[in-house]
Amino acid sequence: MSHPAPLPLEDAQAQLLALVTPLPVERVAAQDAVGRYLAEPLLARRTQPPADLSAMDGYAVAGDGPWQVIGESRCGGTFDGALNAGQAIRISTGALMPAGGEAVLLQENATREGNTLDLNGEGDPTPRHIRRKGFDFAQGDLLLPAGTRIGPAQLALALSAGHGALPVRRQPVIAVMDSGDELATDPENCAPDQIPASNGAMIAALAASTLPCSIRRIGPVADSMEALAEALAEAEGVDILVTSGGASVGDHDLIRPALEAWDAQITFWRAAIKPGKPLMVAQKGATLVLGLPGNPVSGFVTANLFLLPLLRAMAGALEPLPRRVRARCACDLPAVGNRREFLRGYWDGEVVQPLNEQDSSALLSLASANALIERPEHSGEVKAGTDVPLILIQNGAIA
Repeated sequence: MSHPAPLPLEDAQAQLLALVTPLPVERVAAQDAVGRYLAEPLLARRTQPPADLSAMDGYAVAGDGPWQVIGESRCGGTFDGALNAGQAIRISTGALMPAGGEAVLLQENATREGNTLDLNGEGDPTPRHIRRKGFDFAQGDLLLPAGTRIGPAQLALALSAGHGALPVRRQPVIAVMDSGDELATDPENCAPDQIPASNGAMIAALAASTLPCSIRRIGPVADSMEALAEALAEAEGVDILVTSGGASVGDHDLIRPALEAWDAQITFWRAAIKPGKPLMVAQKGATLVLGLPGNPVSGFVTANLFLLPLLRAMAGALEPLPRRVRARCACDLPAVGNRREFLRGYWDGEVVQPLNEQDSSALLSLASANALIERPEHSGEVKAGTDVPLILIQNGAIA
């Protein structure tokens, strides 16, 4: 039986993302939108600041000193009046500047006796201590484009701009299925010919840490067409089905025929990457299927390269694909063959060190890594000190 040539990484990612239809839009409370992506551009509904404000504690003054102090402006207690030349009011950080106020004299630069205010010789009042109306944004300004991920700073911006609710895409519903006769559900009760089922939990954790979503766990599922058919029936109607294991070419690798019997259409099978070659993408109606390899490192790498971009694209992300950074490599790296390679490494912020163990089943080195070193196919030897591209990974090893 002949097999199609594995797809280059960019082609495989492009084919997967071409299948994506962004999920329907819903409006949720702004605080509940954190971790999701704006479905529409965010426009300011108000001006910030809404008026000239003091940037420091001190005195708002008009004209040259000495000044006569005639009142106070504080947050929640505005001075009701105007300043003429030679007058001042006590003012707090964030309080409204009075009409006629030209500058703020810092408290530490002021000398006050009774209501008479003067400089103490340490400095002059400066208009730079005034936050001018609208210096941050004005009503109607475009603040964030559609597809922006909402984090703590974006939440604060949205609230400050007058938004109590935000438009986001519906949370995706994901089914994650482990398969394999060798998998034990209970890691504390594992026979010598078994291994604990960890891939599904790992993949579900990756998805949940990337985007708020609803995750359905299925399995472990035995290596039989009957068991797989029952498991696939549980996944009917989900947005994404992720399978782990059974996507290779062994006698007991039944995911592909089971998907075909489920009436799923195979989009492509196998990608020219290492680890992670036996990758499968399929579709059944509105459900996208991502078949990941069973080796845990292969599953982790392919989830970062395919599942997480798929989730971001469904959620309407402006940039769904993983970003690269560059760092100096701590050691020499050998030349690469005809598959894109991803090496586990630890990046200290300046230099990246490849980890010693790169076997696709080795979880200890995976748990010690915080970056994948990307080695393009057919690239030559890299000498220590050369910059290499990295994909930073979600991991406990990240500081």
